[in-house]
Amino acid sequence: MELQALLAAHFVLPSIPQVIALLLSELERAEPDLKKISQLISTDPALTTRLLQLSNSPRFKLSGQIHSVSESLAILGLVDVRAMSAEAASAASFKAVTGIHLQRFWSYSLNVAKVARQLAGEVRQNQQEAFTCGLIHAVGELAIHICMPAKAAVLDREVHTLDLARAAAERAAFGFCYAQVGAGLAQKWHFPQAMIEALEHQYAPFEDDVYEPLAGLIHLATWRARALAAELSERALAVTFPGVVGEVLGIDIDMVLQQDPFDWFAPNTGSAPL
Repeated sequence: MELQALLAAHFVLPSIPQVIALLLSELERAEPDLKKISQLISTDPALTTRLLQLSNSPRFKLSGQIHSVSESLAILGLVDVRAMSAEAASAASFKAVTGIHLQRFWSYSLNVAKVARQLAGEVRQNQQEAFTCGLIHAVGELAIHICMPAKAAVLDREVHTLDLARAAAERAAFGFCYAQVGAGLAQKWHFPQAMIEALEHQYAPFEDDVYEPLAGLIHLATWRARALAAELSERALAVTFPGVVGEVLGIDIDMVLQQDPFDWFAPNTGSAPL
């Protein structure tokens, strides 16, 4: 499948069932708590993507200006949020994605978002924007597995979905990788240009005279998450650390590794799919 055909395809990004249930419950209250609603949506890559898509739509005349869940909720009414949540709930039967362990995908995405936000604070970048980009940085991977499952399955047998070399392997096999898919979708959905460029260049943020600090932050955050998932040794961490990216941003390996620890994955995930 060509990239443009994939971007034109219709598919549903799966949401976290528990989050949808809690969100619908909160929305049914006489006086829903907007802070709780924001917190719930901000744990789910698909719901966050849906919300940004809605708030950046031409309907609100703010296309390309809304970067986060909190900004989206400031302009959307609860009627819109309820409708979005109900749509996500009705699509729950489609939540299985061949080759993707969704619970790990959701956990991984949230942890990348948290690390990206922390690193953004270290270098005085927009933390909300970094968190959002980190949370949705891999929706392109979901799209690839949903729209071209057979080809994705072949590559999965050769290179694990969370492997540090996954993007390079996808580019070699398909002619594009999850980063380009995510950026293409973000552009289609009228996301802010800074987010589109960060998603597109997250694989190589400073390649060919490109300078995308936000992409660099996502690059470092995904390195940390994937390195920990692979349980790399201290030596392997030092060897694989993207030092050029860190140097440009003024972030060294110790700064990345000394972020607050997370319970990344359950024990014995082995070579199970993401």
